[in-house]
Amino acid sequence: MDISPKDKFVTVYGRKPVLEALDDPRLDVDKVLLAEGARGAAAREILDAAARRGVRVQRASAQRVKVLAGNGRHDQGVLADVVAPGMLPLNAALTGPTPPRGVLLLDGITTPANVGMILRTATAAGMEGIIVPRKGVASIDPLVVKASAGVAFRAPVLRCHTAGEAAAELRAAGYPLFALDASARQSIYTADLPERAAFVLGSETGGITDPVREHVSDWLSIPMSAGVESLNVASAAAVLCFEVVRRRTTG
Repeated sequence: MDISPKDKFVTVYGRKPVLEALDDPRLDVDKVLLAEGARGAAAREILDAAARRGVRVQRASAQRVKVLAGNGRHDQGVLADVVAPGMLPLNAALTGPTPPRGVLLLDGITTPANVGMILRTATAAGMEGIIVPRKGVASIDPLVVKASAGVAFRAPVLRCHTAGEAAAELRAAGYPLFALDASARQSIYTADLPERAAFVLGSETGGITDPVREHVSDWLSIPMSAGVESLNVASAAAVLCFEVVRRRTTG
């Protein structure tokens, strides 16, 4: 199966994030792309850092760098592809020898801080897959990496095109889909949850999108006290992930 570069690397852009990646011995930087017109002290610092690590540097047009970075304002003429060892295409994970058990599906979450915090807490809890679609969800960029405190580089990220396609693929593979809703009668603490299941997190403004909603098997709530109506999506993800993994470890 051919794997797209987008399913193997986290691309960081901008001088500081690229230098931080090159200076971190824990990270495997595949290559640096530097705009042809980039000169001066900043460019020299990046070239020197890459040379120290033995990382190849390719020159490209400034427009090419912008396109590959996906951000026309903040790339500063440089990007780096960092190997993400936990990243896989969703279909490869589902058809592999050990398909993930608990899986998160991010649906319409466009705030980088939320995506980064979800990657961090889900990975810390021990979730085996976090589906981050390429469309409709914040890209795994320097803002997401920063919010995850660097965990985004090694998180078990599963890639697909859209959340709707992921939902259909999960159902076809035998995963029931559970979604969070503050008004749901079933609590995440008392609902019968199979060991292999997917859990959908929607945006705080739009909720679960229609293409995903049609595949949802059941709805779950997180009980609230003191008149609090709901949690931020990243906080809700943390509660959900640790509860799912707690059940697995305590039987």
